[in-house]
Amino acid sequence: MKASLPVRPAIRQRQAYKPPAEGRLHKTRLDFNENTAGCSPAVLRALAKLSSKQLAMYPEYGSSTRTLARHFGVRPAELMIANGGDDALRVFFDVFVEHGSSIVLCDPTFPMYRFFAEIAGAEIRVCRYDGAMKFPFEQVLRALRTKPRALFIANPNNPTGTVLQPAEIEELLKAATHTAVVIDEAYGEFSGVTVTQLIRKYPQLFVVRTFSKAAGLAGLRLGIVMSCKDSLENLRRAMPPFPVNVAALAAACAAIRDRSSLRSYVVEVKRLRAWFDAQLKLFGVTTYPSAGNFLLANFGSGGPRLFARLEAQGILLRDRTKEIGPGFVRISIGTQREMVRLRNAIERLR
Repeated sequence: MKASLPVRPAIRQRQAYKPPAEGRLHKTRLDFNENTAGCSPAVLRALAKLSSKQLAMYPEYGSSTRTLARHFGVRPAELMIANGGDDALRVFFDVFVEHGSSIVLCDPTFPMYRFFAEIAGAEIRVCRYDGAMKFPFEQVLRALRTKPRALFIANPNNPTGTVLQPAEIEELLKAATHTAVVIDEAYGEFSGVTVTQLIRKYPQLFVVRTFSKAAGLAGLRLGIVMSCKDSLENLRRAMPPFPVNVAALAAACAAIRDRSSLRSYVVEVKRLRAWFDAQLKLFGVTTYPSAGNFLLANFGSGGPRLFARLEAQGILLRDRTKEIGPGFVRISIGTQREMVRLRNAIERLR
């Protein structure tokens, strides 16, 4: 039997997104900005308490939403949960972006913005970071004059580590009168910078957070979107009735209740980030200031060969040669043991 499936051109013309390779569990995973120390013990206790009846029922979201809203300092009606940060981003394309309409992003950045834009058949307007990885502020202001449907800014930015202050984002918001401004704060715990306090002042502002990074729940998938009530209602119309599983909800609530563990982890990441940055500089490697749980570094023309040799020894880094240039790599900040292992391997293999 022959069949011809009516695949949309936007899908036919693009490549499938390639997730991390299989078999990473027992390797030194410094490639996808995960919490390599693992989640809080409180999370494991909360998961163990889930009953068979809870697992057999569709989730109820009221109590968890109230807990999460208190943690982020918003009202329950100003917070929407989603199946990970990626799903939280997808809904903006469902709601605001049509085939042929435009969105703005700043390269290099989180590739899922482009991924969803290409699927939607959107026109992608790119503002580029300069050689010093400075945010293209004036370029973005000019792009906003064309009234794009959405602007996506990772803050801190992945992979550059760049962070914008609330006053700078507010200047962009004042220019974005016809644009949904999505501020992706996936690494907000590490930067300490948020614009959540601005959601009632600017109805075009949407703040995205994830529990995949600092909270160490990447395997459970939970993201949230915060905005003013009326703006968030537009997003809710495009969401399925049960987007998040009960285990993810229990884990997230347990993680934020254990503030001490979360705070200690963030402090340790910052300490190791500064130490490892200094170690790379001793090797003559160019690094860029980062407010996330990672560093962007440039090892020069010999970088790709070094990264391949490290991978052969079970040390995984995120080679960004294709997106930025030969020798660029994003290095997640792992545990003390992992970072020492990487430092010693670089010294031995470079």
